Amino acid sequence: MFFLKKKELPLHEVFPDGFVDIHSHLLPGIDDGAKDLEHSISLISKMYSYGIKNFITTPHVLGDVYPNSSEIIKNKLEEVRIELKKQGFDEVNINAAAEYMMDERFVERLKADDILTLKDNYILVEMSYFNAPYNLYDILFEIQLKGYKPVLAHPERYNFYHGDFQNFYKLKKAGCVFQLNLLSLTEQYGKGVQKTAQKLLSENMYDFVGTDTHHHNHLKLLQKIGNVKVKKQIEHLLNNNKLFIQKKEAI
Repeated sequence: MFFLKKKELPLHEVFPDGFVDIHSHLLPGIDDGAKDLEHSISLISKMYSYGIKNFITTPHVLGDVYPNSSEIIKNKLEEVRIELKKQGFDEVNINAAAEYMMDERFVERLKADDILTLKDNYILVEMSYFNAPYNLYDILFEIQLKGYKPVLAHPERYNFYHGDFQNFYKLKKAGCVFQLNLLSLTEQYGKGVQKTAQKLLSENMYDFVGTDTHHHNHLKLLQKIGNVKVKKQIEHLLNNNKLFIQKKEAI
């Protein structure tokens, strides 16, 4: 039994057919992910070899650092789609949303309905790694008042919540859907993040997963989740991602 728990699996045996990665940075030159079109295709090609063929890629939208408009994102998506077709990746299905920093600019976009959703009314949002916005729960309320559903990216990475787990229950109660970064199950972000991810998993608080791929080192590290034990832990979440594309309401 011990051997089975440690048994390694190739990633194409971990990701189910129809799985969709709902968090990545694959569009060229607009955030801290893919640097150019060649890099975009290279990343997608590697992920394709892992059995991931469906993507909703999510470039950062962050103040003056990454001031990506919906138009910029859509134009970059079209560039990638054209190049994928040229290179014969006919089975790859790629769409784009965004990963929105919950700041003042985001509130303005929300009021103007200038939002790219993951699907239907689901918005991928994040916070600073240093602290939560002072008006976090007001923003979450406004998101839902506008008819959207907040999907909180990588809650396990917000170190300022690690000391008081009640914060995670409060976020769920406030209407947040939780998305696990798969690399949080490895040492990529540190032991504290890894431990918090395991606790959130054990309490069944996650709804979806994402790779949050930025570069090839991420994809190299991703191979560490390729084992029977991890697959069992996250299988229901992988299937939630699959259902996310197939149905209007995944959860």
